[in-house]
Amino acid sequence: MSVKSAERVLEIFNLLAENPMGLTCKEISQKLGYAASSTFELLKTLEENNYLLVNENKKYFLGMMLIRLGNIVSENLDLKKIIKPHLLEIMNTFLETTFLGMITENNIIYIDKVQSNQTVSTNANIGSIKPAYCTGLGKIILANMKEDKLNQLLNTIKFEKYTKNTIIDKGKLKEELKKYKKKGYAIDNEEIEEGLWCLAVPIYDSSFEVKMAISISGPKERMLSKKEKIKEFMLKKSKEISKLLV
Repeated sequence: MSVKSAERVLEIFNLLAENPMGLTCKEISQKLGYAASSTFELLKTLEENNYLLVNENKKYFLGMMLIRLGNIVSENLDLKKIIKPHLLEIMNTFLETTFLGMITENNIIYIDKVQSNQTVSTNANIGSIKPAYCTGLGKIILANMKEDKLNQLLNTIKFEKYTKNTIIDKGKLKEELKKYKKKGYAIDNEEIEEGLWCLAVPIYDSSFEVKMAISISGPKERMLSKKEKIKEFMLKKSKEISKLLV
């Protein structure tokens, strides 16, 4: 989808949110100043994918998919409130930056962050999206996926070498993920950014699935000097937070 089409989709969503009684294709095209033919094609695509509903009077309404996405956003906001104090505690204990992230397709989206006052080289911020295969957050989530789902996801990835340490061999990555599954944590050893070292642990939901994770990141030399203490503390936090969500 082009940027222009995406902008039109957002305008349609906003317009229908302001008109809960629904609007016809003609009304939508007139209010937004779009050609009726292109508006109809866009509405048809959105309806087919359950983002819009249409009734017998040919009026369009916001669909169930948007409600589902709204519920997910609301749920994530609640989860942030639960997990935030733990991110703060980890940061205050080790004085390094902490993150909360979740899987979205084959990427990780950073949904919360507690910034350390110490110098840190990471460019990840809330809302940043990075590849799952070369981040600590992504690798610990991938490590906990069922094998068929993992294979399906890995087949969608276009592997790119961000640093000399980035693993772009699928077989080698899968072997590493198996080790991380047993250990209960994953490491990003300068795989997405030079000089950055990260340790991530899983957050289990009520279905005992891992869709989210927390991590701690900082300059490699500084992080390695306290690796064992970080590892033990993070594994403890993984269990504590997961218990709150089960």
